[in-house]
Amino acid sequence: MTQSINTESVNEDASPARRITQRGLWFDEFEIGTVYEHRPGRTVTEADNVLFTTQTMNTQALHLDAAYSAGTEFGEPLVNSMFTLSTLVGLSVAQLTQGTIVANLGFSEITFPKPVRHGDTLYAETVVTDKRESKSRPGQGIVTFEHTARNQHGDVVAIAVRKTLMQCRPVDPEAEAETKENP
Repeated sequence: MTQSINTESVNEDASPARRITQRGLWFDEFEIGTVYEHRPGRTVTEADNVLFTTQTMNTQALHLDAAYSAGTEFGEPLVNSMFTLSTLVGLSVAQLTQGTIVANLGFSEITFPKPVRHGDTLYAETVVTDKRESKSRPGQGIVTFEHTARNQHGDVVAIAVRKTLMQCRPVDPEAEAETKENP
């Protein structure tokens, strides 16, 4: 059985429904010192770790070999720290940079204070530590983020400072024309 979807308004007098597309923030919307909490968290599985580790050709036994890992000070395999970093940044995308980033400019001060284990749930938050308009790219600006990942116990497991080139809010041509006509 197939269903057809009526895309016309039920009430012919009503204006079309307002549409909102999920996006990140424009350069202009970031405020230094603001903390963004990214939810939901992400529970890391053994399959996540093995797949990421093998896809990236990282043959570190601590990530792949349970027997070897059992003999280490950790007593079990640990999650690949590059997976942790990728997940940390990934958790921030929908809220901060989805569709509004031009480029990642670089990462610095990356630390992993505690290991991530299979079954841990990662939660991320980001602080905007700096922003400035681009000197060479009109309509764009550089935003510096400090991303922090915590596990389900609240332990910090990763911190990364990242610089991004972000788009400024697009100029609304209709509003701009109206302002010129009616100063």
